[in-house]
Amino acid sequence: MFSHVMLGARDLEAMVAFYDTVLSRLDLCREPGSTLEGIAGVIWKQGDQRWPQFCLRIPINGLPATWGNGVQVSFCARSRQDVDAAWRAAIQAGGQDEGHPAIRTQYAEDFYAAYCRDPEGNKLCFVHAPDLP
Repeated sequence: MFSHVMLGARDLEAMVAFYDTVLSRLDLCREPGSTLEGIAGVIWKQGDQRWPQFCLRIPINGLPATWGNGVQVSFCARSRQDVDAAWRAAIQAGGQDEGHPAIRTQYAEDFYAAYCRDPEGNKLCFVHAPDLP
């Protein structure tokens, strides 16, 4: 459905370190050649797949990056254990807890998710459900 998600960062180096730690738990790797200075930003993706991508960069317009109220980036996890591992890594890497890993029956009987904010306040969800890609 989406080609990529792009988030702005105020401290790009710190945010890249955070996402390197967290996204590795979900088998997402930084794209070789994506750099802090690159126009496309720093890119993570799964294996050899070109899409979808998760990207970070300093905003092009030169204004400071801010988090969006009501905005959430949700990452698919292959298992409940991967949800747990990504959420723990995020909290240990400086993220703020927004909801420990659990079944969220308000969404579906098999919707297992955890929530946090990254060090700059962006809300993240790590989710596993059997029919997710």
